[in-house]
Parts: sequence; C-alpha cells; structure tokens
Amino acid sequence: MKEKLREAIRAVAEKEGRLVVLTGAGISAESGIPTFRGPEGYWTVGSKEYRPEEMATFAMFSRNPDEVWQWYLYRLGVCRKGEPNAGHRAVVEMERLLGDRFLLLTQNVDGLHLRAGNTLERTFQIHGNIEFMRCAADCTRDFFPLPESVATKTKDEPLTDADRAALVCPRCGGRSRPHVLWFDECYDEEHYRFNSSIQAAVAADMLLSVGTSGATNLPMQVGAIASQKNALLVDVNPDSNPFSTMAEGSGGFFCQGPAGDILPEFVDLFAP
Repeated sequence: MKEKLREAIRAVAEKEGRLVVLTGAGISAESGIPTFRGPEGYWTVGSKEYRPEEMATFAMFSRNPDEVWQWYLYRLGVCRKGEPNAGHRAVVEMERLLGDRFLLLTQNVDGLHLRAGNTLERTFQIHGNIEFMRCAADCTRDFFPLPESVATKTKDEPLTDADRAALVCPRCGGRSRPHVLWFDECYDEEHYRFNSSIQAAVAADMLLSVGTSGATNLPMQVGAIASQKNALLVDVNPDSNPFSTMAEGSGGFFCQGPAGDILPEFVDLFAP
C-alpha cells in the first residue's frame, strides 16, 4: 500500500497537478493546542458550564460579550504557547515546491501555518484567525490585528476597563468581535473564502486532508467535490473519520498516524 501511495502522489506531481491541503485541529494538537471540543474548550459563567458550541456563537456574544472575549483571550494564550511542528513545516515545503499549484485550506484559527511559513496568498483561513478582530456591527468588512495592549487571560482573569477600551472597531469605535466563524453563522467569501474554497476543490488533482474530523460543512463539501472530480484523496489522521472513509471509497488512501510523522515523508514526492 505504501508503494501504491507513493506512485499515486508522484503521478499527480509529474503531470503538474494541483494540490489542495485541508487541515483541522489534529495537526495543531501535535503542537500542544487542545482540540476545540476537548476539556479546555468548556467555560464556566457563574454556576453554569458552557460547551464550546454554546460559547462560540453570536447569540452568546450578544448576551455576554465580556465573557466571550475573555474565553477567546484565554484560548489565544494557549495558541501562542504552541509552536509549528514537523507537520506544519512539511506543508510549508509542499507550497515551496509547488508554488501556484498549491493551496492550503485550514480550519484552525491558531495561525500556526502562517507562523511556520505558509503564505497568506495561498492560505485560506476558512474559520478565521484568533489573532484578529473585526467590527461586531459590520461597519466594515476589514479585520484588524488585536491591539498589543490587550493581554491574554487566565481562566479566572476578567476583562479590564483598558481591555474594553481597546477592543473596539478602529473605524466606528463600536464593539469589536473575534475574527472567527461562530456556530450560528454561515460561511461567506469575504471573511472565510467560501466560493474560492469550492473552486479550489473543483480544480484539485489531489486533496490531502490532515487532522480533520469532518464535523463542519465547508470541509465536507470540499471533500465531496474533489471526490466527484476524481481527484486523488489522501487522509492523514490518527483515527478513522469521514475523510478516511471518503478517501478509501474513492480509490484513495488513509494514512493512520500523526501528521508530524507522516507528512515529511510526502515532501520529496512533490519535488520536480
């Protein structure tokens, strides 16, 4: 099976095919960043414990913006402690080798792919980036880096008046929000590259999915479209998941194990 996989990847490379890499929480878990729905995602407000699916909503932000910002600033601190791992670095090398025939779609908001060296031009952050904020009232479609004066938080550290004064839209002075896709919101092109991601799936000769659980809509659409277009599907994940099933069902491959161990083995296969 390993030799068949090598031959399939080399065939894509030799015909100068297009590679789309789709990454999820699994690749960042190897950098010490807990998965979103793990124990670290839960948050206590008063006497009630909220699940991530409840915290990460516009509805919760509308009711309790300080608490949502505190939760995200806590998560930001966790993300900043993580460093890109061998899996991230291998994806950087794939972009270096393939250039415009490479595209990265990442569900991760931690920014580790960019810190590793992937370019913003070829990286679609389809769930946003926790390092940025934007106007909660949508006075502008732009998003802005978090002010340097706003520090990350511990679980027990509330927002300060200085934080509230800094976490405002630079354009209108109104409340800002984290630049992330919430559970009660929809993908769009301007913020989350929805249409561009669909177009990338249509054009892909190979889809390499890494560490994603297949729990969100756009990634599953990308996988289904790439499969329908007869792209080579390869899934890298410690556990079986919808993408591994999709890959094996379409004549592709499921590589079970950590991305940091497996992805570096792929890099040379893309070399001219």
